Amino acid sequence: MASAKDRILDNFEDILIKEGERAATMDAVAAAAGVSKGGLLYHFPSKEAMVQGLCDRLAELSAADAERISSAPEGAARYYVRTSNYVDSPLDRAIVALARLVQQGHPAAASTFARIQELWLDTLELALGSRPVAQAVKLIGDGLYFSATFFSPDAQQNQMADGEMEALLQQVDALVGRG
Repeated sequence: MASAKDRILDNFEDILIKEGERAATMDAVAAAAGVSKGGLLYHFPSKEAMVQGLCDRLAELSAADAERISSAPEGAARYYVRTSNYVDSPLDRAIVALARLVQQGHPAAASTFARIQELWLDTLELALGSRPVAQAVKLIGDGLYFSATFFSPDAQQNQMADGEMEALLQQVDALVGRG
């Protein structure tokens, strides 16, 4: 069972994703998490503390993803592009929730986004040996993710079919010199 702190962050994330930043009040988050306002304030004394909690969560999830990129048997480029589909994972949810906060001008959220973008780019560059190639691979993956996440009310419907993904991955292989 999730800790009260995790339940609070999970529900803060959920409200941000479904209803936006304005709906994510301290009272709404406490009610959704099933904790008293005092219980929420014990873990997060302010809304900014909850924002920082989500920033920390995204940084942790992104660091784990960067490790998977580095060690992927299929290669970093293939892994990054193949996993650039929205699947409602904890990483996906943290990205979308923080994106809502970035849209509202939260500096901690914007700073976290900038750091994870740089982390992923640096990880790809180290694996691929070229910053321009890493940038191209990252932009392909980011474009897939953006399209799947933000242009379809049902992100699962916007996924690439297996054959389409394999054809794209073959182009990625050619780009990185594996094809």
